[in-house]
Amino acid sequence: MRNGSRRSVTAVATVTAVVLGVAGLSACDVFGGDSSAPDGGTKRAATAKPAPAWDRSPASVAAVGDSITRGFDACTVLSDCPEVSWATGSDESVQSLAVRLLGRTGAAERSWNYAVTGARMADLPGQMQQAAAHRPGLVTVMAGANDACRASARAMTPVAEFREDFETALRGLRKVSPKSQVYVSSVPDLKRLWSEGRTNPLGKQVWKLGICPSMLGDADALDAKATARRDKVHDRVVAYNKVLRDVCAKDRRCRYDGGAVFDYRFGGEQLSHWDWFHPSKDGQSRLADIAYRTVTAKKAPVT
Repeated sequence: MRNGSRRSVTAVATVTAVVLGVAGLSACDVFGGDSSAPDGGTKRAATAKPAPAWDRSPASVAAVGDSITRGFDACTVLSDCPEVSWATGSDESVQSLAVRLLGRTGAAERSWNYAVTGARMADLPGQMQQAAAHRPGLVTVMAGANDACRASARAMTPVAEFREDFETALRGLRKVSPKSQVYVSSVPDLKRLWSEGRTNPLGKQVWKLGICPSMLGDADALDAKATARRDKVHDRVVAYNKVLRDVCAKDRRCRYDGGAVFDYRFGGEQLSHWDWFHPSKDGQSRLADIAYRTVTAKKAPVT
């Protein structure tokens, strides 16, 4: 073979080797460093579905829950007052979540309140069905206080049942309206409310009509038995909030408030001047503040 031919063959071989080498590097990049293992971690990460972006300005709001979301005792004694509801009310002094998100006209046209005074978590699946029918941009959930506020501490809803009912409610929503976002409020600190309200004689008289007997019964009793009863109710509320946090965390379109409502220290101005237990108009406004901050935050609260 002539020298010129040998040089040509050598050049071709060199170029071929470089091309094959580059191809080999490309294969490693695609398959996470091992071209013989196409199921490597990098490929799985690339094909995994990203979490949906949280919409900080939903186009409609539906509310489910109990007496707090109905504005109970905020306007007149032992009566609902939904116009001051933290979630969907129209009262100017409250500036509900719906008004803040949608404007006054938008809130009137595209918000719905299916909360019921006295409702427990077992009632939430039915309420959620009603809310889901509108396919709302956001559903607000505030429930659990009545599961703890029973005739006695022994009658409180078991934690396992509470969890099952909440999971059922979310599954029902997802079947009908899979893209609806959910804001979940923690259950308020009932023991804190007892501590604040028991100094008011009028409030204690209203409590005797049957408001949260497990916590508020024998309001002035400070003996070991009464203290143990209230501590048991308090611990159950803490357990309920853990359920709300954990179940919500498994839903990609759900935000828990991080315990903000439970941690909020309601004072005299934030409590109904009829029963000194439910939120007043001012208290409803504070709940709207917490909800709005959670819904419009770039990231969910750390829990």
